[in-house]
Amino acid sequence: MTFEELRRQESTAGVGERMPSAGRALQDLLVSARKQDCLTVGVYESAKVMNLDPDSVAFCVLATDEEFECDIALQIHFTLIQAFCFDNDISIVRVTDMQRLADIVGPKSRELDDAHCVLITNPASGWREDPALAQLSVFCEERRGVCDWVPVVPLPDR
Repeated sequence: MTFEELRRQESTAGVGERMPSAGRALQDLLVSARKQDCLTVGVYESAKVMNLDPDSVAFCVLATDEEFECDIALQIHFTLIQAFCFDNDISIVRVTDMQRLADIVGPKSRELDDAHCVLITNPASGWREDPALAQLSVFCEERRGVCDWVPVVPLPDR
């Protein structure tokens, strides 16, 4: 067993309780950002925003499900987005239910074919003090401390 595996095993004791609260915080953050029109949805749209105005990105969510796990092009995009987020100190999480994420970030009438990447953008005044954003940022920092660079957060059921 490596040192990193040992640290991960030791540190996962309290993670089980924090995961559901991180999922609720993520849902709250996404709903709040949607109401304030601070979301960018889609891999290509997110890449454009990151390229043009990286300082406007407050948080990143990557989503995939079993159908897309073998999509090499998507995995390459994810790798590039993750690298960008790490280089620019942007907290990032992954969710495994893309349809649930699409339901949260967009109304049913809107077609959301590409909810693989969602950015919380254009932080308004006081936006960075949002309690859900603060909770998720702390959660991500804790997970990075145990070599879980992109933690998987379960979104709560409806």
